[in-house]
Amino acid sequence: MNSTPAAGDTISNIDSRLKWRTLLLLALAELLAMAVWFSATAIIPALTEAWQLDDGGRAWLTMAVQIGFVVGTLTSAVFSLADRIPSRWFFASSALLAGLATALIPAVATGLTLALILRFLTGVFLAGVYPVGMKIMATWTKADRGLGIGLLVGALTLGSASPHLLNAFGGVSAWQPVMYLAAASAIVGGLVALLFVEEGPYRAKAPPFNLRLVGEILREKDTLLANIGYLGHMWELYAMWAWIPAFFLASFALVGIAPAWAAAATFAVIAVGGLGSLIAGQMADRFGRTAITITSLLVSGAISLLIGFFFGGNPILLVGLALIWGFAIVADSAQFSACVSELCIPAYTGTTLTLQTSLGFLLTLFTIRLIPMVQAFVGWEYAFMILAIGPVVGIWAMRVLRRSPAATKLAGGRR
Repeated sequence: MNSTPAAGDTISNIDSRLKWRTLLLLALAELLAMAVWFSATAIIPALTEAWQLDDGGRAWLTMAVQIGFVVGTLTSAVFSLADRIPSRWFFASSALLAGLATALIPAVATGLTLALILRFLTGVFLAGVYPVGMKIMATWTKADRGLGIGLLVGALTLGSASPHLLNAFGGVSAWQPVMYLAAASAIVGGLVALLFVEEGPYRAKAPPFNLRLVGEILREKDTLLANIGYLGHMWELYAMWAWIPAFFLASFALVGIAPAWAAAATFAVIAVGGLGSLIAGQMADRFGRTAITITSLLVSGAISLLIGFFFGGNPILLVGLALIWGFAIVADSAQFSACVSELCIPAYTGTTLTLQTSLGFLLTLFTIRLIPMVQAFVGWEYAFMILAIGPVVGIWAMRVLRRSPAATKLAGGRR
């Protein structure tokens, strides 16, 4: 366990059992910790009434977390924290602090200003959860890395969806319990990581500090293409996640359906992405990462163009199409991370993954704010169409990467 095996080595049967027990517990810790991400987004209707929020205030409740996450991940990437701090302690302490920051909102916040500060800090702390979790996952996987990171992203997706489920069972009118439950979830996730999660046998020795590393990563062509594909994916993902609740609320109101059903539909649409991530991870290990990412981007981009035409119509058809969108929009996410972990220098896997997520979430700040502006101008029927730009760019980048000689490093040579 303390030595790093060569690429062709296999893990013993005993270690294999330890591996999957650890990875399942890591996924559980990730699921629990990420509950705080959309904890405020899920209760926007109640907060709007309590604090008299306008469109800008509602958007900032989500954007504050994104900004905090970007600040946290950029800081981590510049100083290579994800590769220099023991991963278990980094993950666990970050989850505990994210839970504390979330719990303080219902405890002490009486308006938007303090809530935004605490949401920003939540994002900063989550920078030690998501990318560090992917790094830990990479230390346990090689041939099955797509499945492993897919499992982790699936857990993240379920964790992000969970506040909407809480919302459906009473959070619409009582927002404080949603925040407290999400905070408790993150704290438990941190404790799970602290007690049961450790790095695997494929970990690399902690590297020396290298301030120029970020520039070197950004200049490497094949890693850059994988990151561009990821940016195309992120252009669409978080804007959809952030605004599909409002989309459902407005659509359901036109046909007389209660708001709780909009929360339930939102949970289902986001949560089904966990299944998409897991299935796509298995398929990518078998058929190739670029093939799966291109397919996922094609499906999700097409639905972003189509879903507005179902607004205000049959809710079964609307939710059915949205479920396909939720499945496809997350299916490729883990594979972009798997790509950069296979293309980068092993000792800097954590830093490379952290930089990728930082750039992706920086982009989401723009698209999350863009959607309500577009909606105010053209209505919900056409608001999501602008998200198709991301999949178009992502498909181009992954097609170019697929033709690169370096693509043989992906998924054991399966492009």
